[in-house]
Amino acid sequence: MPLALLALAIGAFGIGTTEFVIMGLLPEVAADFQVSIPTAGFLVTGYALGVVLGAPLMTALGTRVTRKRMLVLLMGLFVLGNVVSAVAPVFGVMLVGRVIASLAHGAFFGIGTVVAADLVAPQKRAGAIAMMFTGLTVANLVGVPLGTYVGQSVGWRTTFFVVAAIGVVGLLGVARLVPEQPRNEGVRLRDELAAFRNVQVLLAMGMTVLGFGGVFAAITYITPMMTEVAGYSTSSVTWLLVLLGLGMVGGNLIGGKFADRRLMPLLYVSLGALAVVLALFTLTAHNKIAAAVTIVLIGGLGFATVPPLQKRVLDQAAGAPTLASAANIGAFNLGNALSAWLGGIVIAAGLGYTAPNWVGAALAASALALAIVSGALERRTVTPSRLVARHSPEPTLTPASRN
Repeated sequence: MPLALLALAIGAFGIGTTEFVIMGLLPEVAADFQVSIPTAGFLVTGYALGVVLGAPLMTALGTRVTRKRMLVLLMGLFVLGNVVSAVAPVFGVMLVGRVIASLAHGAFFGIGTVVAADLVAPQKRAGAIAMMFTGLTVANLVGVPLGTYVGQSVGWRTTFFVVAAIGVVGLLGVARLVPEQPRNEGVRLRDELAAFRNVQVLLAMGMTVLGFGGVFAAITYITPMMTEVAGYSTSSVTWLLVLLGLGMVGGNLIGGKFADRRLMPLLYVSLGALAVVLALFTLTAHNKIAAAVTIVLIGGLGFATVPPLQKRVLDQAAGAPTLASAANIGAFNLGNALSAWLGGIVIAAGLGYTAPNWVGAALAASALALAIVSGALERRTVTPSRLVARHSPEPTLTPASRN
Protein backbone atom coordinates (compact mmCIF):
# COMPACT_ATOMS: atom_id res chain seq x y z
CA MET A 1 0.00 0.00 0.00
CA PRO A 2 1.33 3.50 -0.86
CA LEU A 3 2.68 5.63 1.99
CA ALA A 4 0.20 8.35 1.02
CA LEU A 5 -2.51 6.20 2.62
CA LEU A 6 -0.81 6.79 5.98
CA ALA A 7 -1.32 10.54 5.62
CA LEU A 8 -5.00 10.00 4.82
CA ALA A 9 -5.33 7.64 7.79
CA ILE A 10 -3.80 10.25 10.14
CA GLY A 11 -6.32 12.82 8.96
CA ALA A 12 -9.09 10.25 9.45
CA PHE A 13 -7.78 9.54 12.96
CA GLY A 14 -8.02 13.21 13.94
CA ILE A 15 -11.49 13.60 12.44
CA GLY A 16 -12.78 10.44 14.11
CA THR A 17 -11.38 11.52 17.46
CA THR A 18 -12.96 14.96 17.43
CA GLU A 19 -16.32 13.55 16.31
CA PHE A 20 -16.72 11.04 19.14
CA VAL A 21 -14.58 12.36 22.02
CA ILE A 22 -17.15 15.02 22.85
CA MET A 23 -19.53 12.29 24.05
CA GLY A 24 -17.20 11.47 26.92
CA LEU A 25 -16.58 15.12 27.77
CA LEU A 26 -20.14 16.46 27.82
CA PRO A 27 -20.31 16.75 31.64
CA GLU A 28 -17.06 18.75 31.78
CA VAL A 29 -18.07 21.03 28.91
CA ALA A 30 -21.56 21.58 30.36
CA ALA A 31 -20.11 22.45 33.76
CA ASP A 32 -17.57 24.87 32.29
CA PHE A 33 -20.16 26.77 30.26
CA GLN A 34 -22.86 26.36 32.93
CA VAL A 35 -25.35 24.71 30.58
CA SER A 36 -27.37 21.53 30.98
CA ILE A 37 -26.26 18.17 29.59
CA PRO A 38 -29.06 18.18 26.97
CA THR A 39 -27.93 21.63 25.84
CA ALA A 40 -24.33 20.45 25.63
CA GLY A 41 -25.65 17.58 23.51
CA PHE A 42 -26.15 20.09 20.69
CA LEU A 43 -22.38 19.84 20.20
CA VAL A 44 -22.97 16.25 19.03
CA THR A 45 -26.09 17.01 16.97
CA GLY A 46 -24.59 20.14 15.44
CA TYR A 47 -21.51 18.24 14.34
CA ALA A 48 -23.55 15.44 12.76
CA LEU A 49 -25.77 17.88 10.85
CA GLY A 50 -22.69 19.82 9.77
CA VAL A 51 -21.29 16.64 8.23
CA VAL A 52 -24.56 15.90 6.41
CA LEU A 53 -24.77 19.41 4.94
CA GLY A 54 -21.05 20.05 4.56
CA ALA A 55 -20.21 16.86 2.66
CA PRO A 56 -21.95 17.78 -0.62
CA LEU A 57 -21.37 21.53 -0.18
CA MET A 58 -17.60 21.38 0.34
CA THR A 59 -17.19 18.68 -2.30
CA ALA A 60 -19.08 20.80 -4.83
CA LEU A 61 -16.82 23.75 -4.05
CA GLY A 62 -13.83 21.46 -4.42
CA THR A 63 -14.60 20.60 -8.04
CA ARG A 64 -12.68 23.74 -9.03
CA VAL A 65 -9.36 22.60 -7.51
CA THR A 66 -7.29 19.42 -7.51
CA ARG A 67 -8.18 16.73 -5.02
CA LYS A 68 -4.87 17.05 -3.17
CA ARG A 69 -5.25 20.80 -2.73
CA MET A 70 -8.82 20.33 -1.53
CA LEU A 71 -7.69 17.75 1.05
CA VAL A 72 -5.10 20.22 2.36
CA LEU A 73 -7.72 22.98 2.58
CA LEU A 74 -10.12 20.66 4.39
CA MET A 75 -7.52 19.69 6.97
CA GLY A 76 -6.82 23.39 7.50
CA LEU A 77 -10.55 23.95 8.11
CA PHE A 78 -10.55 21.02 10.54
CA VAL A 79 -7.63 22.49 12.51
CA LEU A 80 -9.33 25.88 12.64
CA GLY A 81 -12.59 24.40 13.96
CA ASN A 82 -10.84 22.55 16.77
CA VAL A 83 -8.79 25.58 17.79
CA VAL A 84 -11.98 27.66 17.93
CA SER A 85 -13.58 24.96 20.12
CA ALA A 86 -10.54 24.88 22.41
CA VAL A 87 -10.45 28.65 23.04
CA ALA A 88 -14.24 29.26 22.98
CA PRO A 89 -15.20 31.79 25.69
CA VAL A 90 -18.91 30.89 25.55
CA PHE A 91 -20.95 27.85 24.53
CA GLY A 92 -22.19 29.41 21.29
CA VAL A 93 -18.63 29.94 20.03
CA MET A 94 -17.75 26.33 20.77
CA LEU A 95 -20.81 25.20 18.82
CA VAL A 96 -19.58 27.30 15.89
CA GLY A 97 -16.15 25.65 16.19
CA ARG A 98 -17.74 22.20 16.11
CA VAL A 99 -19.69 23.07 12.97
CA ILE A 100 -16.55 24.48 11.28
CA ALA A 101 -14.68 21.24 12.00
CA SER A 102 -17.63 19.14 10.81
CA LEU A 103 -17.69 20.84 7.42
CA ALA A 104 -14.35 19.18 6.64
CA HIS A 105 -15.45 15.71 7.74
CA GLY A 106 -17.62 14.41 4.91
CA ALA A 107 -15.66 15.99 2.06
CA PHE A 108 -12.32 14.75 3.44
CA PHE A 109 -13.54 11.16 3.63
CA GLY A 110 -15.37 11.44 0.32
CA ILE A 111 -12.47 12.91 -1.64
CA GLY A 112 -9.95 10.84 0.32
CA THR A 113 -11.81 7.66 -0.62
CA VAL A 114 -11.49 8.50 -4.31
CA VAL A 115 -7.80 9.39 -3.93
CA ALA A 116 -7.08 6.21 -1.95
CA ALA A 117 -8.80 4.06 -4.57
CA ASP A 118 -6.83 5.72 -7.37
CA LEU A 119 -3.51 5.03 -5.64
CA VAL A 120 -3.77 1.25 -6.11
CA ALA A 121 -4.70 -1.34 -8.71
CA PRO A 122 -8.44 -1.84 -9.33
CA GLN A 123 -8.51 -5.19 -7.50
CA LYS A 124 -7.12 -3.54 -4.34
CA ARG A 125 -9.41 -0.51 -4.15
CA ALA A 126 -11.52 -1.69 -1.21
CA GLY A 127 -8.35 -2.56 0.71
CA ALA A 128 -7.01 0.96 0.15
CA ILE A 129 -10.30 2.47 1.31
CA ALA A 130 -10.19 0.27 4.41
CA MET A 131 -6.62 1.40 5.10
CA MET A 132 -7.77 5.01 5.14
CA PHE A 133 -10.76 4.21 7.35
CA THR A 134 -8.43 2.39 9.74
CA GLY A 135 -7.61 5.87 11.02
CA LEU A 136 -11.26 6.32 11.96
CA THR A 137 -11.50 2.95 13.68
CA VAL A 138 -8.23 3.45 15.57
CA ALA A 139 -9.63 6.80 16.71
CA ASN A 140 -12.40 4.88 18.47
CA LEU A 141 -9.87 2.42 19.87
CA VAL A 142 -7.20 4.88 21.06
CA GLY A 143 -8.08 8.50 20.32
CA VAL A 144 -11.48 8.69 21.99
CA PRO A 145 -10.60 6.87 25.26
CA LEU A 146 -7.28 8.74 25.53
CA GLY A 147 -8.89 12.06 24.64
CA THR A 148 -11.58 11.47 27.24
CA TYR A 149 -8.96 10.65 29.88
CA VAL A 150 -6.93 13.77 29.06
CA GLY A 151 -10.04 15.95 29.06
CA GLN A 152 -11.19 14.63 32.42
CA SER A 153 -7.70 14.84 33.97
CA VAL A 154 -6.21 18.04 32.53
CA GLY A 155 -9.20 19.82 31.00
CA TRP A 156 -11.37 19.35 27.95
CA ARG A 157 -9.75 22.30 26.14
CA THR A 158 -6.44 20.43 26.13
CA THR A 159 -8.10 17.57 24.28
CA PHE A 160 -9.18 19.85 21.45
CA PHE A 161 -5.74 21.45 21.23
CA VAL A 162 -4.23 17.96 20.89
CA VAL A 163 -6.74 17.05 18.19
CA ALA A 164 -5.86 20.27 16.34
CA ALA A 165 -2.19 19.26 16.49
CA ILE A 166 -3.07 15.86 15.00
CA GLY A 167 -4.84 17.74 12.23
CA VAL A 168 -1.66 19.72 11.51
CA VAL A 169 0.29 16.44 11.20
CA GLY A 170 -2.35 15.11 8.83
CA LEU A 171 -2.25 18.32 6.77
CA LEU A 172 1.53 18.15 6.41
CA GLY A 173 1.36 14.46 5.56
CA VAL A 174 -1.19 15.03 2.80
CA ALA A 175 0.81 17.95 1.41
CA ARG A 176 4.01 15.91 1.30
CA LEU A 177 2.95 12.34 0.56
CA VAL A 178 -0.25 12.44 -1.51
CA PRO A 179 0.67 12.72 -5.21
CA GLU A 180 -0.69 15.62 -7.19
CA GLN A 181 -3.56 14.54 -9.39
CA PRO A 182 -4.66 16.86 -12.18
CA ARG A 183 -8.19 18.12 -11.92
CA ASN A 184 -10.48 16.19 -14.21
CA GLU A 185 -11.53 18.91 -16.62
CA GLY A 186 -14.09 16.62 -18.22
CA VAL A 187 -16.14 16.24 -15.01
CA ARG A 188 -18.35 19.13 -13.95
CA LEU A 189 -20.72 19.57 -11.04
CA ARG A 190 -23.59 18.58 -13.32
CA ASP A 191 -21.84 15.26 -13.95
CA GLU A 192 -21.32 14.71 -10.22
CA LEU A 193 -25.02 15.38 -9.54
CA ALA A 194 -26.03 13.00 -12.31
CA ALA A 195 -24.69 10.09 -10.24
CA PHE A 196 -27.67 10.49 -7.90
CA ARG A 197 -30.00 9.43 -10.70
CA ASN A 198 -28.48 5.95 -10.47
CA VAL A 199 -30.81 3.85 -8.32
CA GLN A 200 -27.89 1.67 -7.20
CA VAL A 201 -26.12 4.71 -5.74
CA LEU A 202 -29.27 5.64 -3.82
CA LEU A 203 -29.73 2.07 -2.60
CA ALA A 204 -26.13 2.00 -1.35
CA MET A 205 -26.69 5.23 0.55
CA GLY A 206 -29.88 3.83 2.01
CA MET A 207 -27.93 0.79 3.22
CA THR A 208 -25.41 3.17 4.79
CA VAL A 209 -28.05 5.16 6.67
CA LEU A 210 -29.91 2.11 7.95
CA GLY A 211 -26.98 -0.24 8.53
CA PHE A 212 -24.77 2.20 10.39
CA GLY A 213 -27.84 3.60 12.08
CA GLY A 214 -28.35 0.14 13.54
CA VAL A 215 -24.91 0.30 15.14
CA PHE A 216 -25.41 3.74 16.64
CA ALA A 217 -28.88 2.97 17.96
CA ALA A 218 -27.11 0.70 20.42
CA ILE A 219 -23.80 2.44 21.14
CA THR A 220 -25.30 5.91 21.61
CA TYR A 221 -26.86 4.65 24.83
CA ILE A 222 -24.11 2.20 25.75
CA THR A 223 -23.23 4.02 29.01
CA PRO A 224 -26.64 3.75 30.70
CA MET A 225 -27.11 0.28 29.22
CA MET A 226 -23.84 -1.01 30.66
CA THR A 227 -24.16 0.72 34.04
CA GLU A 228 -27.89 0.32 34.69
CA VAL A 229 -28.51 -3.05 33.01
CA ALA A 230 -25.21 -4.96 32.83
CA GLY A 231 -24.00 -3.70 36.19
CA TYR A 232 -20.67 -2.19 35.15
CA SER A 233 -19.24 0.78 37.03
CA THR A 234 -19.02 4.13 35.27
CA SER A 235 -15.23 3.87 35.15
CA SER A 236 -15.50 0.63 33.17
CA VAL A 237 -17.24 2.32 30.25
CA THR A 238 -13.89 3.55 28.88
CA TRP A 239 -12.62 -0.02 28.54
CA LEU A 240 -15.88 -1.14 26.99
CA LEU A 241 -15.40 1.58 24.38
CA VAL A 242 -11.91 0.19 23.76
CA LEU A 243 -13.50 -3.21 23.07
CA LEU A 244 -15.91 -1.52 20.68
CA GLY A 245 -12.94 0.09 18.94
CA LEU A 246 -11.16 -3.27 18.65
CA GLY A 247 -14.20 -4.69 16.93
CA MET A 248 -14.34 -1.71 14.58
CA VAL A 249 -10.69 -2.07 13.58
CA GLY A 250 -11.05 -5.79 12.91
CA GLY A 251 -14.31 -5.41 11.03
CA ASN A 252 -12.94 -2.61 8.87
CA LEU A 253 -9.88 -4.64 7.85
CA ILE A 254 -11.93 -7.77 7.15
CA GLY A 255 -14.43 -5.73 5.14
CA GLY A 256 -11.64 -4.19 3.09
CA LYS A 257 -10.12 -7.59 2.36
CA PHE A 258 -13.26 -9.36 1.21
CA ALA A 259 -15.06 -6.44 -0.48
CA ASP A 260 -12.58 -6.65 -3.37
CA ARG A 261 -13.60 -10.29 -3.90
CA ARG A 262 -17.29 -10.75 -2.99
CA LEU A 263 -18.79 -7.35 -2.24
CA MET A 264 -22.52 -8.10 -2.20
CA PRO A 265 -22.24 -11.45 -0.35
CA LEU A 266 -20.16 -9.62 2.27
CA LEU A 267 -22.95 -7.08 2.72
CA TYR A 268 -25.60 -9.81 2.98
CA VAL A 269 -23.65 -11.63 5.69
CA SER A 270 -22.55 -8.59 7.71
CA LEU A 271 -25.91 -6.81 7.68
CA GLY A 272 -27.83 -9.99 8.45
CA ALA A 273 -25.50 -10.94 11.30
CA LEU A 274 -25.62 -7.36 12.62
CA ALA A 275 -29.41 -7.48 12.82
CA VAL A 276 -29.28 -10.77 14.73
CA VAL A 277 -26.57 -9.61 17.15
CA LEU A 278 -28.38 -6.33 17.88
CA ALA A 279 -31.57 -8.23 18.65
CA LEU A 280 -29.66 -10.58 20.97
CA PHE A 281 -28.10 -7.59 22.71
CA THR A 282 -31.39 -7.04 24.52
CA LEU A 283 -30.65 -10.34 26.29
CA THR A 284 -26.85 -10.33 26.51
CA ALA A 285 -26.87 -6.81 28.00
CA HIS A 286 -27.96 -8.38 31.29
CA ASN A 287 -24.67 -10.30 31.64
CA LYS A 288 -21.28 -8.58 31.91
CA ILE A 289 -19.24 -11.05 29.88
CA ALA A 290 -21.91 -11.59 27.22
CA ALA A 291 -22.43 -7.84 26.92
CA ALA A 292 -18.70 -7.24 26.40
CA VAL A 293 -18.52 -9.90 23.67
CA THR A 294 -21.61 -8.47 21.97
CA ILE A 295 -20.09 -4.99 21.92
CA VAL A 296 -17.05 -6.33 20.04
CA LEU A 297 -19.32 -8.07 17.53
CA ILE A 298 -21.42 -4.95 16.94
CA GLY A 299 -18.31 -2.89 16.24
CA GLY A 300 -16.88 -5.56 13.95
CA LEU A 301 -20.03 -6.24 11.94
CA GLY A 302 -20.90 -2.56 11.70
CA PHE A 303 -17.54 -1.49 10.31
CA ALA A 304 -17.28 -4.53 8.05
CA THR A 305 -19.90 -2.74 5.93
CA VAL A 306 -17.94 0.52 5.56
CA PRO A 307 -15.38 -0.42 2.84
CA PRO A 308 -17.90 -2.34 0.68
CA LEU A 309 -20.51 0.42 0.90
CA GLN A 310 -17.97 3.10 -0.05
CA LYS A 311 -16.66 0.94 -2.88
CA ARG A 312 -20.21 0.22 -4.01
CA VAL A 313 -20.86 3.95 -4.37
CA LEU A 314 -17.55 4.47 -6.19
CA ASP A 315 -18.29 1.61 -8.61
CA GLN A 316 -21.83 2.75 -9.37
CA ALA A 317 -20.85 6.43 -9.78
CA ALA A 318 -17.64 5.60 -11.65
CA GLY A 319 -17.83 8.53 -14.08
CA ALA A 320 -18.06 11.19 -11.35
CA PRO A 321 -17.66 9.55 -7.95
CA THR A 322 -16.41 12.37 -5.69
CA LEU A 323 -19.71 13.99 -4.70
CA ALA A 324 -21.49 10.63 -4.33
CA SER A 325 -18.65 9.33 -2.15
CA ALA A 326 -18.80 12.41 0.09
CA ALA A 327 -22.59 12.24 0.28
CA ASN A 328 -22.30 8.63 1.46
CA ILE A 329 -20.13 9.83 4.36
CA GLY A 330 -22.94 12.24 5.19
CA ALA A 331 -25.28 9.25 5.07
CA PHE A 332 -23.29 7.58 7.86
CA ASN A 333 -23.86 10.63 10.06
CA LEU A 334 -27.51 10.87 9.03
CA GLY A 335 -27.87 7.29 10.25
CA ASN A 336 -26.19 8.28 13.53
CA ALA A 337 -28.60 11.16 14.10
CA LEU A 338 -31.68 9.14 13.06
CA SER A 339 -30.88 6.16 15.26
CA ALA A 340 -29.98 8.29 18.29
CA TRP A 341 -33.34 10.06 17.96
CA LEU A 342 -35.30 6.82 17.59
CA GLY A 343 -33.41 5.24 20.48
CA GLY A 344 -34.26 8.21 22.67
CA ILE A 345 -37.94 7.88 21.78
CA VAL A 346 -38.20 4.24 22.88
CA ILE A 347 -36.32 4.96 26.12
CA ALA A 348 -38.57 7.94 26.84
CA ALA A 349 -41.58 5.69 26.20
CA GLY A 350 -40.53 3.61 29.20
CA LEU A 351 -39.32 0.56 27.27
CA GLY A 352 -35.97 0.47 29.05
CA TYR A 353 -32.34 1.07 28.17
CA THR A 354 -32.11 -2.06 26.02
CA ALA A 355 -34.99 -0.97 23.76
CA PRO A 356 -32.68 0.89 21.33
CA ASN A 357 -31.20 -2.50 20.43
CA TRP A 358 -34.52 -3.53 18.90
CA VAL A 359 -34.49 -0.27 16.94
CA GLY A 360 -30.97 -1.06 15.75
CA ALA A 361 -31.96 -4.59 14.74
CA ALA A 362 -34.90 -3.26 12.71
CA LEU A 363 -32.68 -0.70 10.98
CA ALA A 364 -30.02 -3.31 10.13
CA ALA A 365 -32.69 -5.70 8.83
CA SER A 366 -34.04 -2.89 6.63
CA ALA A 367 -30.52 -2.30 5.28
CA LEU A 368 -30.29 -6.02 4.48
CA ALA A 369 -33.58 -5.78 2.58
CA LEU A 370 -32.16 -2.92 0.49
CA ALA A 371 -29.02 -4.96 -0.18
CA ILE A 372 -31.13 -7.86 -1.43
CA VAL A 373 -33.10 -5.52 -3.71
CA SER A 374 -29.86 -3.98 -5.01
CA GLY A 375 -28.38 -7.40 -5.76
CA ALA A 376 -31.56 -8.56 -7.50
CA LEU A 377 -31.64 -5.45 -9.70
CA GLU A 378 -28.00 -5.96 -10.59
CA ARG A 379 -28.56 -9.60 -11.55
CA ARG A 380 -31.62 -8.69 -13.60
CA THR A 381 -29.57 -6.12 -15.50
CA VAL A 382 -26.61 -8.42 -16.13
CA THR A 383 -28.48 -11.65 -16.98
CA PRO A 384 -30.35 -10.46 -20.13
CA SER A 385 -27.12 -9.15 -21.64
CA ARG A 386 -25.44 -12.51 -21.01
CA LEU A 387 -28.39 -14.40 -22.53
CA VAL A 388 -28.27 -12.23 -25.64
CA ALA A 389 -24.55 -12.87 -26.00
CA ARG A 390 -25.04 -16.63 -25.45
CA HIS A 391 -27.90 -17.08 -27.93
CA SER A 392 -26.78 -14.69 -30.65
CA PRO A 393 -26.24 -16.61 -33.92
CA GLU A 394 -22.72 -17.34 -35.06
CA PRO A 395 -21.66 -15.15 -37.97
CA THR A 396 -21.89 -16.89 -41.34
CA LEU A 397 -18.47 -17.25 -42.92
CA THR A 398 -18.28 -16.67 -46.63
CA PRO A 399 -15.49 -18.14 -48.70
CA ALA A 400 -13.84 -14.72 -48.77
CA SER A 401 -14.06 -14.33 -45.00
CA ARG A 402 -12.60 -17.81 -44.47
CA ASN A 403 -9.58 -16.72 -46.47
